[in-house]
Amino acid sequence: MDNRSTSGRRPAKPASEIHNAEAHNAEIHDQFGRQAKLFAKSRGLHNNAVISLLVDAADPDFTDTVLDVACGPGSVVAAFAARVRQAVGLDTTDAMLNQARTLAKERNLANVAWHLGDMYELPFSDASFDIVTCRFAFHHLQRPLVALEEMKRVCNPGGRIVVCDGVAADDPAKAAAFNRMERHRDPSTVEFRPLSVMLDMFVAAALPPPGITPFQVPTEQEALIEGSFPVGDDRATLREMIDQSIDGDTMGLGAHRDGGTVRFSYPSVILVSSKANAHDNE
Repeated sequence: MDNRSTSGRRPAKPASEIHNAEAHNAEIHDQFGRQAKLFAKSRGLHNNAVISLLVDAADPDFTDTVLDVACGPGSVVAAFAARVRQAVGLDTTDAMLNQARTLAKERNLANVAWHLGDMYELPFSDASFDIVTCRFAFHHLQRPLVALEEMKRVCNPGGRIVVCDGVAADDPAKAAAFNRMERHRDPSTVEFRPLSVMLDMFVAAALPPPGITPFQVPTEQEALIEGSFPVGDDRATLREMIDQSIDGDTMGLGAHRDGGTVRFSYPSVILVSSKANAHDNE
């Protein structure tokens, strides 16, 4: 059911932009359709400590309703479910939602719901949720500001908007090297952006400056490669990119040798802003 307000509709896009968006959407479906089971089991992304950082930052109340956009295998929704009245997940891929439904069944969660949909046009009415979150998805977005504006639209006045993602280094050369590796590792990646760019998005969306919670996602080279579906299935080049980043930390990930492997971390942030109440603008 699409309850989206007609007041927020945007002008039609040119045919070339539509084609590009459709191609990228197909890439996302291909990547996350194949990654679903492995992604759901990723300890680096789905362990309780990392997820609790986001839930705690959102400061939920038992009366709240929560929407997690690009919910993936449902781990964030499941974590919120114990602390809110209702938690809703939306994703664009059936494979991820199937993982989410399995998780909800395993945990006997009765206050969750799942929706297949487009985060650029969320199928919900204005001001439907007290908390709206999105975790590790913005680097896949061609139009992140549109997504943030949609999150704001469906958030209640006074509610919280939470964006969590990896961030690129401020050094343009390191950011470019990092993104080259990530686009090879996962062709659905658009761009990991520096923190300053993420903060500018909140300004552009007319949201208050967000609170910032930085953290790291530790990663081991071979585990990352094993769970990836790189361009042309070329894992050798992916491994070489990581190896070559060690000297001089050329991707800004702190890559270093540890015994027979390479370890590094994805710098990440949780950004929390509040949607203004109407009287705040008076």
